[in-house]
Amino acid sequence: MPTIHLVIGPVGAGKSTFVRSLTDRGHAIPLVLDDWMTTLYGDDERPADGRMAWYMARTQRCLDQIWKTTEAVLATGVDVVLEVGLIQRAARQSFYGRVDAGACELVVHVVDADRDRRRKRVMRRNESRGPTYSMHVSAEIFELASDLWQPPGADEQADRDVRFVL
Repeated sequence: MPTIHLVIGPVGAGKSTFVRSLTDRGHAIPLVLDDWMTTLYGDDERPADGRMAWYMARTQRCLDQIWKTTEAVLATGVDVVLEVGLIQRAARQSFYGRVDAGACELVVHVVDADRDRRRKRVMRRNESRGPTYSMHVSAEIFELASDLWQPPGADEQADRDVRFVL
């Protein structure tokens, strides 16, 4: 049975590097929200007002298309590695509903690091624009996203195959 490997964690934790290691281990297709957003909307002008609504609408469109692609790939028997945000429990619960409706396995990989270490990684990545760079993350966005991160609680861990990556 094909498997969805869902990679979650706060910004700068090392998710992109972990996704690469998972896809290098075997036959799996990576689908990364930041890559889709950058490719489809990276050069678009953002509105002065309503920036968050602009971003959220495009994010949802990408997530819907990523899910369609996920279903198509799984139907071929190939695993999928998803890095699609889901930093809050409610968003993950909604995602789990989609997964439970299909015929596949799910493994949730949690990648995390302390905030100071992540902040330094993000600032270095912004400067170097190395292989895991997809978009500039400002200090303000880093702090906002970090504050929103909700690691899986005991209930989520009891219901799912959750693996913490060290």
